[in-house]
Amino acid sequence: MIKIFHTLIIAVAFAFGSSIAIAETITIVAASSIKFAMADIVSKFNAENRNDVVKAMYGSSGKFTMQIQNGAPFDMLFAADVDFPQMLKNKGLTSTDPEVYAIGRLVIWSATTDATKLTLQKLSESAIRKVAIANPEFAPYGMRAKEALKLAGMWEKLQGKLVFGENIEHTAQMVSTGAADAGIIALSLALNPEMSKRGGYSLIDDGLHEPLAQAFIITKRAKGSVLARRFAAYVQTPESRKIMESYGFALPKKHHSSAR
Repeated sequence: MIKIFHTLIIAVAFAFGSSIAIAETITIVAASSIKFAMADIVSKFNAENRNDVVKAMYGSSGKFTMQIQNGAPFDMLFAADVDFPQMLKNKGLTSTDPEVYAIGRLVIWSATTDATKLTLQKLSESAIRKVAIANPEFAPYGMRAKEALKLAGMWEKLQGKLVFGENIEHTAQMVSTGAADAGIIALSLALNPEMSKRGGYSLIDDGLHEPLAQAFIITKRAKGSVLARRFAAYVQTPESRKIMESYGFALPKKHHSSAR
């Protein structure tokens, strides 16, 4: 009996030790444009994988890219374009090629004006004093907003009105709080329940800018991370893709590594 008891103790200790050994935590950084969709995906993944933890931070793709270049301890980057992940790939700072996971859309949004009737041209009207866009230097959605305004012949006309958010979420906050009367933001943010209660939106013709193909990479520091690869696969499951679609993202027909 004592021998059996000792055997059971050893077996339990081994199982407990094994569960601790396989537990892993990773930190992902993601563009603000996918904050709400990614938060849902991360929450679902963590609930289904009790031994592992995915932590997420949201902000500017460009700033996260700079931080990774400077040695920030991030395991995955979910950017708002392909170029920033490709930049990291070119510098030897990734363990995977950029993988397109979603395609974003730009909208005009306002909390004070019926944005369903707004166009890029109408942003120059006197009733709209300030127009917010994300900083084109760091935020892909800001870059694409600038492209659309230029092609529509409105970039120069709006120079006295433009104000810049640090990222696309900050841009939306500027419009929501009244710091700007209208803004060019991500459709995924406009569809967030809290924002959709406050104002409508109008889609910007995606022919006016380069596609907002959004890609992710696993960083070099996470090369041996089983969890990072599992989460990468999870983001591309039908369940996760359905969450992305619910926030207005279009999805690539097939998954492939992208490079420019």
